[in-house]
Amino acid sequence: MIEADHAEVSIRRQCDLLGLNRTSYYYQPAPETELNLTLMELIDKAYTEHPFYGRRQMTTYLRNQGYMVNPKRVRRLMQKMGLEALYPKPSTTQVNQDHRIYPYLLRGVKITRLNQVWSTDITYVPMAHGFMYLTAVIDWYSRYVLAWRLSNTLDTLFCIEALQEALLLGRPEIFNPDQGVQFTAEAFTSILKSAEIQISMDGKGRALDNIFVERLWRTVKYEDIYLKRYETVPALDQGMNKYFGFYKDERPHSSLGDRTPALVYLATSR
Repeated sequence: MIEADHAEVSIRRQCDLLGLNRTSYYYQPAPETELNLTLMELIDKAYTEHPFYGRRQMTTYLRNQGYMVNPKRVRRLMQKMGLEALYPKPSTTQVNQDHRIYPYLLRGVKITRLNQVWSTDITYVPMAHGFMYLTAVIDWYSRYVLAWRLSNTLDTLFCIEALQEALLLGRPEIFNPDQGVQFTAEAFTSILKSAEIQISMDGKGRALDNIFVERLWRTVKYEDIYLKRYETVPALDQGMNKYFGFYKDERPHSSLGDRTPALVYLATSR
């Protein structure tokens, strides 16, 4: 990217040419000390592998890596990352008791068709000098990533933007997020209700209720984020745009008979 003061092509046009989300150009990674960023990256990797790790287990893990941290520090960092290990379920949000919680509708339901169920979640993204949050909307049947967004705060807006973009491609019968405040907020649920989409929410602490998104986070982190250690938000945005294109169009899935999500989604939606 060329800085605006020296560019003959506008920032808007540069972002369009590079396939970047223009708002990400102005984002800065959320700051932390270098030591805390190192600890948070170790926590994220351990949690991706072992989502049942709570504060005590994570403290032991970090001490075994040579970092003499206390449980209070680990708890603060996990809270900042949005991780909660009451059960094997990472939670990037806190429940607001004033928001309506919807029952989980998918226990025992067989996923047999396109747009039967969509779901969403948020995950922590470590960077070389800070961190971001990533949200995505995925179709359960095809594993197709319908939309995604980055943010340096756990607000509701970037989740709404991802949902609205996804709805340009179709409409699910059921939409399944977790019980976080981003997804229980009226600004989010009203979009689903106005489109007459049934709302289902993960049971608190139940990782398997949203297993397809959990698998997506593990895949994108091990195949891209951990390998790249992105320096800037525009670079991260461009990297995610490239990776999700690869994930949808080129990466075969054994659960799809070694077909790609795009092949299943686009062929079925015609």
